[in-house]
Amino acid sequence: MKSKNYLLWLAAILSLITDRLTKYWIVKTIPFKASWVFIPGLFNLTYVRNKGAAWSLFSDNGSWLRWLSLAVSLGLVAFALWGPVLKRWEQAGWGLILGGAIGNGIDRFIDGSVVDFIEFRLFEFPVFNIADTSINIGIICLLIASFRQPKPRKS
Repeated sequence: MKSKNYLLWLAAILSLITDRLTKYWIVKTIPFKASWVFIPGLFNLTYVRNKGAAWSLFSDNGSWLRWLSLAVSLGLVAFALWGPVLKRWEQAGWGLILGGAIGNGIDRFIDGSVVDFIEFRLFEFPVFNIADTSINIGIICLLIASFRQPKPRKS
């Protein structure tokens, strides 16, 4: 028997595991604030910590972000358990957002900052991580779900 919104749970678990493993690998492999050039002029692995949100917003006083991560995570778990059966794109989107929120939330509760390491050098863009990527891909999935038309039922 399939559990309700199984794709949501699968996306959340895979996102969370990938995020935690990559952050662990970065912390154990690359010295803090060091950078490994992966593709010269395009892509580096750079270990930094972010006390704020995206683009280091609220980094002066971002301790409340840990509670926001927890609230979002608990809200999404409740929604997945007691809400409606979602369409596939919605399940994937909310699952990726849940996995990313938990991944960054764990960092915030343990260290007060988030481990970031993905750096694109081609254009000026903040260093980010897998949890951030999951959240953004989740938002894209939700946008796709909102534009998809339901299939008409056969009479």
